[in-house]
Amino acid sequence: MRRSPLAGLGALAVAALLLAGCASSGDNTTATTEPTEEAVPLDPDLGAAWLDGGRMIGLVTLGSSTCIPEAEEAVLTDGVLEVTLVEPAADEACTADLVPRVTLVGVPEDVDPAQALPISVSGEDYLGEVELPGVEGLTGGGETDYLPSAGWATVQGQFVILTWGSSTCVPVIADVAATGAAEVTVTYETPADDQMCTMDMVPRAAVTAVSGLSGVAGVEAILTGDAFDNIRIPIYGVSA
Repeated sequence: MRRSPLAGLGALAVAALLLAGCASSGDNTTATTEPTEEAVPLDPDLGAAWLDGGRMIGLVTLGSSTCIPEAEEAVLTDGVLEVTLVEPAADEACTADLVPRVTLVGVPEDVDPAQALPISVSGEDYLGEVELPGVEGLTGGGETDYLPSAGWATVQGQFVILTWGSSTCVPVIADVAATGAAEVTVTYETPADDQMCTMDMVPRAAVTAVSGLSGVAGVEAILTGDAFDNIRIPIYGVSA
Protein backbone atom coordinates (compact mmCIF):
# COMPACT_ATOMS: atom_id res chain seq x y z
CA MET A 1 0.00 0.00 0.00
CA ARG A 2 1.36 3.46 -0.96
CA ARG A 3 1.54 6.11 1.81
CA SER A 4 0.00 9.47 1.15
CA PRO A 5 2.45 12.45 0.85
CA LEU A 6 0.24 14.34 3.30
CA ALA A 7 0.86 11.71 5.99
CA GLY A 8 4.60 12.21 5.63
CA LEU A 9 4.25 15.97 5.96
CA GLY A 10 2.20 15.51 9.14
CA ALA A 11 4.90 13.36 10.68
CA LEU A 12 7.57 15.93 9.84
CA ALA A 13 5.47 18.67 11.41
CA VAL A 14 5.08 16.70 14.64
CA ALA A 15 8.81 16.04 14.78
CA ALA A 16 9.55 19.73 14.28
CA LEU A 17 7.27 20.66 17.16
CA LEU A 18 8.97 18.13 19.43
CA LEU A 19 12.40 19.50 18.57
CA ALA A 20 11.24 23.05 19.24
CA GLY A 21 9.94 21.97 22.64
CA CYS A 22 13.26 20.40 23.54
CA ALA A 23 15.15 23.52 22.48
CA SER A 24 12.95 25.79 24.59
CA SER A 25 13.30 23.55 27.67
CA GLY A 26 17.01 24.30 27.72
CA ASP A 27 16.47 28.08 27.83
CA ASN A 28 17.83 29.55 31.07
CA THR A 29 15.26 32.39 31.15
CA THR A 30 12.38 31.83 33.56
CA ALA A 31 9.12 33.76 33.67
CA THR A 32 8.58 35.57 36.96
CA THR A 33 5.42 37.03 38.36
CA GLU A 34 5.78 40.21 40.37
CA PRO A 35 3.90 40.02 43.70
CA THR A 36 1.03 42.46 43.84
CA GLU A 37 -0.32 44.16 46.94
CA GLU A 38 -3.91 43.28 47.68
CA ALA A 39 -6.00 46.44 47.51
CA VAL A 40 -7.76 47.53 50.68
CA PRO A 41 -11.52 47.68 49.93
CA LEU A 42 -13.49 50.83 50.63
CA ASP A 43 -14.98 50.73 54.12
CA PRO A 44 -18.80 50.80 53.83
CA ASP A 45 -19.13 51.33 57.60
CA LEU A 46 -17.00 54.47 57.80
CA GLY A 47 -18.79 57.24 59.67
CA ALA A 48 -18.03 60.79 60.73
CA ALA A 49 -19.52 63.32 63.16
CA TRP A 50 -18.83 66.94 64.13
CA LEU A 51 -17.71 67.51 67.73
CA ASP A 52 -16.50 70.30 70.01
CA GLY A 53 -18.24 73.11 68.13
CA GLY A 54 -16.67 72.00 64.83
CA ARG A 55 -13.09 71.87 66.16
CA MET A 56 -13.01 68.07 65.97
CA ILE A 57 -14.43 65.24 63.91
CA GLY A 58 -15.08 61.76 65.26
CA LEU A 59 -14.29 59.09 62.66
CA VAL A 60 -16.12 55.81 63.25
CA THR A 61 -14.48 52.58 62.07
CA LEU A 62 -15.00 48.91 62.89
CA GLY A 63 -12.33 46.97 64.74
CA SER A 64 -10.91 46.02 68.12
CA SER A 65 -12.31 48.03 71.01
CA THR A 66 -8.90 48.17 72.70
CA CYS A 67 -6.72 49.05 69.68
CA ILE A 68 -8.18 52.23 68.23
CA PRO A 69 -6.21 53.78 65.36
CA GLU A 70 -4.82 57.28 65.74
CA ALA A 71 -5.09 60.01 63.13
CA GLU A 72 -2.15 61.92 61.75
CA GLU A 73 -2.64 65.65 61.22
CA ALA A 74 -5.52 66.13 58.80
CA VAL A 75 -4.85 68.14 55.64
CA LEU A 76 -7.39 70.00 53.49
CA THR A 77 -6.56 69.43 49.80
CA ASP A 78 -8.79 70.87 47.07
CA GLY A 79 -11.73 70.94 49.46
CA VAL A 80 -11.25 67.35 50.69
CA LEU A 81 -10.11 66.58 54.23
CA GLU A 82 -7.44 63.90 53.95
CA VAL A 83 -6.91 61.76 57.04
CA THR A 84 -4.33 59.01 57.53
CA LEU A 85 -5.04 56.43 60.23
CA VAL A 86 -2.18 54.70 62.03
CA GLU A 87 -2.52 51.43 63.95
CA PRO A 88 -1.23 51.13 67.53
CA ALA A 89 2.22 49.62 68.10
CA ALA A 90 2.58 46.02 66.93
CA ASP A 91 3.38 44.79 70.44
CA GLU A 92 0.11 46.13 71.85
CA ALA A 93 -2.36 43.37 72.74
CA CYS A 94 -5.75 43.78 71.06
CA THR A 95 -9.07 42.14 71.82
CA ALA A 96 -10.57 40.14 68.95
CA ASP A 97 -13.95 41.88 69.04
CA LEU A 98 -15.36 43.87 66.13
CA VAL A 99 -17.14 47.02 67.27
CA PRO A 100 -17.60 50.62 66.12
CA ARG A 101 -15.02 52.88 67.77
CA VAL A 102 -14.01 56.52 67.44
CA THR A 103 -10.81 58.18 66.28
CA LEU A 104 -10.67 61.91 67.01
CA VAL A 105 -9.41 64.20 64.27
CA GLY A 106 -8.46 67.83 64.74
CA VAL A 107 -10.12 70.04 62.11
CA PRO A 108 -7.90 72.56 60.29
CA GLU A 109 -8.95 76.18 60.88
CA ASP A 110 -9.62 76.75 57.17
CA VAL A 111 -12.49 74.22 57.27
CA ASP A 112 -15.98 75.67 57.62
CA PRO A 113 -18.09 73.15 59.60
CA ALA A 114 -21.25 74.91 58.44
CA GLN A 115 -20.53 73.51 54.96
CA ALA A 116 -20.51 69.89 53.77
CA LEU A 117 -17.05 68.36 54.03
CA PRO A 118 -15.81 65.44 51.88
CA ILE A 119 -13.42 63.24 53.89
CA SER A 120 -10.90 60.76 52.46
CA VAL A 121 -9.48 58.21 54.88
CA SER A 122 -6.42 56.06 54.19
CA GLY A 123 -3.98 53.88 56.10
CA GLU A 124 -2.45 50.41 56.15
CA ASP A 125 -5.83 48.75 56.72
CA TYR A 126 -8.15 51.66 55.99
CA LEU A 127 -9.58 53.17 52.86
CA GLY A 128 -12.82 55.09 52.68
CA GLU A 129 -14.68 58.20 51.68
CA VAL A 130 -17.54 59.93 53.41
CA GLU A 131 -19.22 63.33 53.12
CA LEU A 132 -20.04 64.98 56.43
CA PRO A 133 -22.99 67.37 56.11
CA GLY A 134 -22.43 70.89 57.38
CA VAL A 135 -24.17 72.10 60.52
CA GLU A 136 -25.45 75.66 60.73
CA GLY A 137 -24.08 77.47 63.75
CA LEU A 138 -20.80 75.57 64.01
CA THR A 139 -17.77 77.77 63.44
CA GLY A 140 -14.75 75.71 64.52
CA GLY A 141 -11.39 77.28 65.31
CA GLY A 142 -10.15 78.65 68.61
CA GLU A 143 -9.57 76.82 71.88
CA THR A 144 -11.89 74.13 73.23
CA ASP A 145 -14.18 74.96 76.13
CA TYR A 146 -13.74 71.42 77.57
CA LEU A 147 -17.49 70.86 77.61
CA PRO A 148 -19.29 67.70 76.48
CA SER A 149 -20.55 67.66 72.90
CA ALA A 150 -22.24 65.22 70.54
CA GLY A 151 -22.81 64.86 66.81
CA TRP A 152 -24.82 62.59 64.55
CA ALA A 153 -22.64 60.26 62.52
CA THR A 154 -23.20 59.51 58.85
CA VAL A 155 -24.20 55.92 59.71
CA GLN A 156 -27.91 55.53 60.42
CA GLY A 157 -28.83 55.97 64.08
CA GLN A 158 -25.25 56.45 65.27
CA PHE A 159 -24.01 59.47 67.20
CA VAL A 160 -20.71 60.27 68.87
CA ILE A 161 -20.33 61.75 72.36
CA LEU A 162 -17.22 63.67 73.41
CA THR A 163 -16.40 64.21 77.08
CA TRP A 164 -13.30 65.55 78.83
CA GLY A 165 -11.50 64.16 81.86
CA SER A 166 -9.07 61.53 83.09
CA SER A 167 -7.60 59.19 80.48
CA THR A 168 -7.76 56.27 82.92
CA CYS A 169 -11.36 56.79 84.03
CA VAL A 170 -13.31 56.87 80.79
CA PRO A 171 -17.10 56.89 81.40
CA VAL A 172 -18.89 53.75 80.22
CA ILE A 173 -22.33 53.98 78.59
CA ALA A 174 -24.88 51.66 80.21
CA ASP A 175 -28.03 52.58 78.31
CA VAL A 176 -29.27 54.82 75.50
CA ALA A 177 -32.95 55.50 74.84
CA ALA A 178 -35.12 57.96 72.97
CA THR A 179 -37.09 59.65 75.75
CA GLY A 180 -38.89 62.26 73.67
CA ALA A 181 -39.67 63.35 70.12
CA ALA A 182 -36.27 65.10 69.98
CA GLU A 183 -34.54 63.80 73.10
CA VAL A 184 -32.11 60.99 73.92
CA THR A 185 -31.12 59.97 77.44
CA VAL A 186 -27.62 58.52 77.79
CA THR A 187 -27.06 56.74 81.11
CA TYR A 188 -23.53 55.99 82.28
CA GLU A 189 -22.40 53.24 84.61
CA THR A 190 -21.64 54.19 88.22
CA PRO A 191 -17.87 53.93 88.74
CA ALA A 192 -16.43 51.91 91.60
CA ASP A 193 -15.83 53.81 94.84
CA ASP A 194 -12.16 52.81 94.88
CA GLN A 195 -11.52 53.84 91.27
CA MET A 196 -8.14 55.59 90.91
CA CYS A 197 -7.94 58.25 88.20
CA THR A 198 -5.01 60.16 86.74
CA MET A 199 -5.27 63.94 86.94
CA ASP A 200 -4.89 64.59 83.22
CA MET A 201 -7.54 66.23 81.02
CA VAL A 202 -8.05 64.52 77.67
CA PRO A 203 -10.87 64.15 75.14
CA ARG A 204 -12.77 60.83 75.45
CA ALA A 205 -15.06 59.83 72.58
CA ALA A 206 -17.64 57.06 72.40
CA VAL A 207 -20.05 56.02 69.68
CA THR A 208 -23.53 54.76 70.40
CA ALA A 209 -26.85 54.51 68.57
CA VAL A 210 -30.56 55.10 69.00
CA SER A 211 -33.53 54.19 66.83
CA GLY A 212 -36.66 56.11 65.99
CA LEU A 213 -35.13 59.55 65.41
CA SER A 214 -34.07 59.31 61.77
CA GLY A 215 -34.37 62.65 60.02
CA VAL A 216 -35.15 64.57 63.21
CA ALA A 217 -33.31 67.86 63.68
CA GLY A 218 -32.63 69.67 66.95
CA VAL A 219 -32.26 66.50 69.04
CA GLU A 220 -30.76 66.94 72.51
CA ALA A 221 -28.91 64.37 74.60
CA ILE A 222 -29.27 64.17 78.37
CA LEU A 223 -26.15 62.76 80.04
CA THR A 224 -26.78 61.14 83.40
CA GLY A 225 -24.81 58.90 85.73
CA ASP A 226 -21.09 58.79 86.58
CA ALA A 227 -20.03 62.46 86.85
CA PHE A 228 -22.94 63.75 84.74
CA ASP A 229 -25.91 65.27 86.52
CA ASN A 230 -28.56 65.42 83.79
CA ILE A 231 -26.40 67.54 81.51
CA ARG A 232 -28.31 68.50 78.37
CA ILE A 233 -26.36 69.03 75.13
CA PRO A 234 -27.39 69.36 71.47
CA ILE A 235 -26.53 66.59 69.02
CA TYR A 236 -25.09 68.42 66.01
CA GLY A 237 -26.75 67.78 62.67
CA VAL A 238 -29.60 65.47 61.71
CA SER A 239 -29.80 61.72 62.30
CA ALA A 240 -29.25 59.69 59.13
